[in-house]
Amino acid sequence: MSSSTSRMPLIDMVKGMACAAIVGHHLAFYGPMSDIAHPLAPVLMAWLYDYGRMAVQVFLVLGGYLAAASLAPQGLARFDHAGNAIAKRFVRLVVPYAVALLLSVVVSALVRPWMEHPSVPEQPTLSQLLANALLLQDIVGEDALSAGVWYVAIDFQLFALGVLLLAGVKALRGAGARGQADRLAQGLVVAGTAASLWVFNRMGTLDMWALYFFGSYGLGMIAHWAVRAPQGRQAQGWLAVMVLLGGVALALDFRGRIVVSTVTALCLVLALRSERVRSWSGFAPLVQLGQMSYSVFLVHFSVCLLVNAVVSHLWPDSPVLNALGMVLAFVLSLAAGRVLYLRVERHVPSWTTALRWQLGLVGAGMLVAVSSHWA
Repeated sequence: MSSSTSRMPLIDMVKGMACAAIVGHHLAFYGPMSDIAHPLAPVLMAWLYDYGRMAVQVFLVLGGYLAAASLAPQGLARFDHAGNAIAKRFVRLVVPYAVALLLSVVVSALVRPWMEHPSVPEQPTLSQLLANALLLQDIVGEDALSAGVWYVAIDFQLFALGVLLLAGVKALRGAGARGQADRLAQGLVVAGTAASLWVFNRMGTLDMWALYFFGSYGLGMIAHWAVRAPQGRQAQGWLAVMVLLGGVALALDFRGRIVVSTVTALCLVLALRSERVRSWSGFAPLVQLGQMSYSVFLVHFSVCLLVNAVVSHLWPDSPVLNALGMVLAFVLSLAAGRVLYLRVERHVPSWTTALRWQLGLVGAGMLVAVSSHWA
């Protein structure tokens, strides 16, 4: 999800639209403003509540596409050391992540005394803070400190899984020609995608592991290789593989999220194989939103929580004012995301920076918890 490198405008536009859908979904899902404003637009609220979260599948596909572009544009890993690649990804993800979680802890403490609502996170514990800082909250059974935190953990798992798979093939490269190694790496990604779509994604108890989501991520990786393939049978072959993977998955168990993933991957290939589309500068506001989408994704829950608390407290019975409050929360989320992007995300972080912010999250979180307890 990170937008630290230059990307094609179309990809940033798609990310921008998906980001807007996620923010809209959380505004509809986490009240109380949406509960009060619901009568004004019940169809829109219901759609955002039920289907807005499907935009996560778009991010999964794009994540796979961008991972293939950076790690193995032709199938064979171009990085030298798997550990370094994984470590760099972790650091880049967790620095803005820790900043956003710290903001969530502070905002939750501020609104907790005067807003009783299920959307307000409980006072954090030390084990919860540590688990969230290390992206382990769902695995160890701790509550998340903010909405959408699970996705950051899954994104890191998927990237690490892709790196390890590609690194394993690269280590065997001496046993065969380069072309054979490329095909082996791509074949393993296709096999992993099939296993996820056809088996693991149908097992809800696995939804805290990368295997559950690798189907969508793998479709994105395959989409990149399809875009790079020369005209003719090879490009058609990749499209056929994608259709087969998605079609069999839906025949086995129809899931709306897999429809979104498959359609997104196929449309990505068809669009980016066009020179006209690749050279298009895009719609500037959406391109900018896509570039800072990770920061917006991280920080929007805290903004929405604060606006929810203020508006619902001052005007608890006004649908119009609460609807305007939702619009205000959306706009402020974009503004806060831009600040986080400019001040934190776009700068290349170091291990020292990451450790400082993680320790700051845990220490400040415990300080807030103790202060709230004695208040």
